[in-house]
Amino acid sequence: MENFLYQATIYLAAAVIAVPLSARLGLGSVLGYLAAGIVIGPVLGLVGAETEELQHVAEFGVVMMLFLIGLELEPKALWDMRDRLIGLGGLQVGVSTVAVMGVAMLAGQPWTIALAVGLTLSLSSTAIVLQTLSEKGLMQTNGGRATFSVLLTQDIAVIPILAFLPLLAMDAMPHLSSDGSITLGGGDDGHHETLSLVAGLPGWAVTLVTIGAVASVVLAGIYLTRPVFRYIHATRLREMYTALALVIVVGISFLMSLVGLSPALGSFLAGVVLANSEFRHEMESDLEPFKGLFLGLFFITVGAGINFNLFFRDPLDLIGLALLVILAKGIILYVVGRAFKLRGRDRWLFTLGLAQAGEFGFVLLAFSAQHNVIPPGLQQKLLMIIALTMLITPLLFIIYDLLSKNMRDHTPKHEPDEIDEEGPIIIAGIGRFGQIVNRLVQASGFKTVVLDTDMETIQLMRRFGYKGFLGDPTRPELLKAAGLAKAKVLVAAMDDPAEVTKLVAYARRQQPDLHIVARAYDRTHVYELYQAGADDIVREMFDASLRAGRYVLENVGLSEFEAAGAEQTFYHHDRGSLRELAAHWKPGVPASENPDYIARSEELQRDLETALLELAEEHAKKSA
Repeated sequence: MENFLYQATIYLAAAVIAVPLSARLGLGSVLGYLAAGIVIGPVLGLVGAETEELQHVAEFGVVMMLFLIGLELEPKALWDMRDRLIGLGGLQVGVSTVAVMGVAMLAGQPWTIALAVGLTLSLSSTAIVLQTLSEKGLMQTNGGRATFSVLLTQDIAVIPILAFLPLLAMDAMPHLSSDGSITLGGGDDGHHETLSLVAGLPGWAVTLVTIGAVASVVLAGIYLTRPVFRYIHATRLREMYTALALVIVVGISFLMSLVGLSPALGSFLAGVVLANSEFRHEMESDLEPFKGLFLGLFFITVGAGINFNLFFRDPLDLIGLALLVILAKGIILYVVGRAFKLRGRDRWLFTLGLAQAGEFGFVLLAFSAQHNVIPPGLQQKLLMIIALTMLITPLLFIIYDLLSKNMRDHTPKHEPDEIDEEGPIIIAGIGRFGQIVNRLVQASGFKTVVLDTDMETIQLMRRFGYKGFLGDPTRPELLKAAGLAKAKVLVAAMDDPAEVTKLVAYARRQQPDLHIVARAYDRTHVYELYQAGADDIVREMFDASLRAGRYVLENVGLSEFEAAGAEQTFYHHDRGSLRELAAHWKPGVPASENPDYIARSEELQRDLETALLELAEEHAKKSA
């Protein structure tokens, strides 16, 4: 017991220290787990022989991960993405596999091992790439969407790869015995007895049992999960949801093992079947912590098992091979991106973002070694190569940043409309905020001139009978054409706070008498707009939040009149305090480091509390 507690403390402490540090450095959690394993294994020697046994337990995290991936992939959504998944993603995986396989065969490897290596290195790092794309705000670019499509294809491809890899073990190829049963290799040596529903069955019976097992998973997912979840829901015990989610994954994995299929394949299939279930999010939240811990443990054991003697024996060779993998995949990705009409920075994002090998490579290598597909020596070498390519990935994104700065965006640009109308009211930006302003003003009988940079939004407006002009509202010539010199009111309602401030400052310089209504993102943006010259400033969420607060007061004992009074008191106090605090606000200085701002803010907060208490006492006297 003491030894177990010692090992658990070592593994958990290593993860808690290394993973947050790696994430803060922008390297991702996977590299953090690997680093933790390397430190407690090869470097400090705190863990030893139990690592291999622990890895078999940790591999269950892979099963959970694939179940959760399946939950995210609704069949309809997959069908809608079929062109990119099969075309872009399928082409990348297929060509990369063949290319790496060819190089491995030239290096003297048998075709079976070469194919396993090709399949392993064709995959990229979902964890690192998606995290980096999100952090850099690149997910919604054409390159980001193409990258996501390929990563999704790779995640799905892991399932058939796991099912296929055992067939590459030459001494374990399935064949028909003389009695018609299916056996692997030389048959059972009598030393290992495992439960199986297909052992000794003729080939046709194995096929029927396997199909029956898969069909039972599908049918149970469709017809059985809902009544079972309702039954569990009636117990009102939160832990039972977690227990049921674990039973589903563990039970399906066990069933797949009984018929000789990959547990990962069964769990993924079950996830896809349950993707449309109303209990999907419940299962995700219940299993996510287990998946994270098991996967983290798996990557730690991989790091602890890396043979650094191999690296120090020939570091230049391993680094060279890692760079060769990146170069080969990069060339393939560049050609595939070009074939699918990715241009400029989008193509380079696609190329450099996916050029590394990924965390699924560790999974496939462990699986391949377990089934005698890849010899241990080569497995250790490939583990090191994959880890090196992942360590180089942040450098690849830095190269992308440098390249993209010198490239023009190849997103189709539309020429600005010729503005042939002027009006007393100019509305710049017709998103959710600007639309409501425009509809109210036009419905009240006033003419507006609408400007926006989004072609789709302008076209949508026109289909509903509202006229708008395509163009950048911050461009002086467009504002002049829209009648800024004669306008009475300008509404700055763009999404980008910096663009709003820029427009307000320019309009105030050109038209000192113009009344400017501006959309503010937060309190700091309010202060910037005051300095820029805005007259009326509306925070995006303020009015909606104020109304929600009034509803809360109405439902905790205040009458509608009392709640409305509190709302109005708060509204007027906030408007006044914003103007006062704007005088104490200093550009570039955080509010928390501005003593004058803090002192005045505290005084105004006390004034608000006093005003609300006085209002409550007044209502109490009237109702007495």
